[in-house]
Amino acid sequence: VAALQARVAALEGGAGAVCCSSGHAAQIMALFPLMAPRRNIVASTRLYGGTVTQFSHTIRRFGWSAKFVDFDDPEALRAAIDDDTRAVFCESISNPGGSVTDIPAVAAIADAAGIPLIVDNTLATPYLCRPIEMGATLVVHSLTKYMTGNGTVTGGVVVDSGTFDWSASDKFPSLSAPEPAYHGLKFHETFGNMAFTFHGIAIGLRDLGMTMNPQGAHYTLMGIETLGLRMERHVANAQKVAAWLEADDRVERVTYAGLDSSPWNATARRLYPKGAGALFTFAIRGGYAAAVKLVDALSLFSHVANLGDARSLVIHSAS
Repeated sequence: VAALQARVAALEGGAGAVCCSSGHAAQIMALFPLMAPRRNIVASTRLYGGTVTQFSHTIRRFGWSAKFVDFDDPEALRAAIDDDTRAVFCESISNPGGSVTDIPAVAAIADAAGIPLIVDNTLATPYLCRPIEMGATLVVHSLTKYMTGNGTVTGGVVVDSGTFDWSASDKFPSLSAPEPAYHGLKFHETFGNMAFTFHGIAIGLRDLGMTMNPQGAHYTLMGIETLGLRMERHVANAQKVAAWLEADDRVERVTYAGLDSSPWNATARRLYPKGAGALFTFAIRGGYAAAVKLVDALSLFSHVANLGDARSLVIHSAS
């Protein structure tokens, strides 16, 4: 697991990383040192449905809350941040819509507010996008997906840039103030740019128990060896299928940022030059019934929810 942490930190250009049991575990691990009752995060409206549920309902049991904002609207993002906001959260490439985030623009707003930007880089992987280079403080992944690449692992990781000053204000006492469970140790004062990583290990893993199993780490380490080759092929396949669908009269629209017709195409070309990932949505004429008929008729695409392995997949969430 330690070897995997070092490898993912290197791929993302971070100071350190903590692996855990799933992508959702990674999100809680990332928020845990930052949040407290009555604190909030500002999150993009374009997120994985499971993340929307986690932020809308589950985190409320901790006394935390989330505000959902269109991150293409900088003024709306600025307005949503208040004195109780402790993080800004987005996905580099959204699941499942395939829109891309202008990470440098979002990072500038978070920096001005003195709070960290957390980027879920699951769909892009560090092959297509390195959020830390664009200003992100923390990067999370569901290693279940493209990083492992073969559908054998459930895992997550939190990568810390090591660049955020946790002691610049009193907003993050878990990292800047004395920790009673460690005899008054101050994580940021003691560990510097590794403060968040050591807190994740010494407090997060210890108390939340979201540890990754070593066999899963082994499979992910093997998968990462072919990450570049796989992502190139994923992108090429998605580009071809999306273009074919867009040209078909039975299709109303396709939401892939790799297409010239996408409102995010210019941002994708500027920030994601190796490609806009391999996930997108499309709408077909005929609505619900036509969508069900399409899914039932496919023979090459698997009807499953996991993504990022060797299979091409389709899912119709409504049915």
